[in-house]
Amino acid sequence: MTQRVAVVTGGMGGLGEAICIKLSGMDFKVIATSSPGNTKSADWLAEMKKLGHTFHAVQVDVADFDSCAKAVKQIEAEVGPIDVLVNNAGITRDKTFAKMGKVDWDAVMHTNLDSVFNMSKAVLDGMVSRAWGRVINVSSVNGQKGAFGQTNYSAAKAGMHGFTKALALEVARKGVTINTISPGYIGTKMVMAIPKEVLDSKIIPQIPLGRLGKPEEVAGLVAYLCSEEAAFVTGANIAINGGQHMQ
Repeated sequence: MTQRVAVVTGGMGGLGEAICIKLSGMDFKVIATSSPGNTKSADWLAEMKKLGHTFHAVQVDVADFDSCAKAVKQIEAEVGPIDVLVNNAGITRDKTFAKMGKVDWDAVMHTNLDSVFNMSKAVLDGMVSRAWGRVINVSSVNGQKGAFGQTNYSAAKAGMHGFTKALALEVARKGVTINTISPGYIGTKMVMAIPKEVLDSKIIPQIPLGRLGKPEEVAGLVAYLCSEEAAFVTGANIAINGGQHMQ
């Protein structure tokens, strides 16, 4: 069987990296995207190769429609047709609504939500024509329950799932599944940068399991949704948050 091709946006960060490693272990050809001008791509690829993972890397501005279309064409020409898309790229610009400017709103909406349209639009016709595809949108527990100082982030992450449900209906009979996952607080570099006293007093007490999640645990959920066994799962939003928010 020909190796399937998976693209992970924001694939060089903590969660993205774990997803890339997991999919590589499932014998996918994996392409990690990074932001234009990222000077560390080569170092990351070399580090991953030392660990036994041979990845491809493409720079793309996920907030820009034309940049996404160009990147997908490059991947298809150099690696092959894209079978799996993990929309993982995201940023935060946290401020209370009173202090949030239009630039803070736009930056988060463009990177976190427009990117899902931009990348999905570029790959979906190919998936439909081949009658097989997986799109996994990485949302957040804060898209389900809201979070203080995150009206932009929570809106974008909630919007992901509305997109997921509608698109899943359109392509369900075409062999393509569209799903969302909503991680809680995961032990990535971004979360671990939160002061320990804040983690210990404010965040971990909200999590019934009493700990942060592991990137590998989220990657395992993504891997399942990419598999043949998940062919009957579509339009879902799967929480992975240690019980912090139950719906």
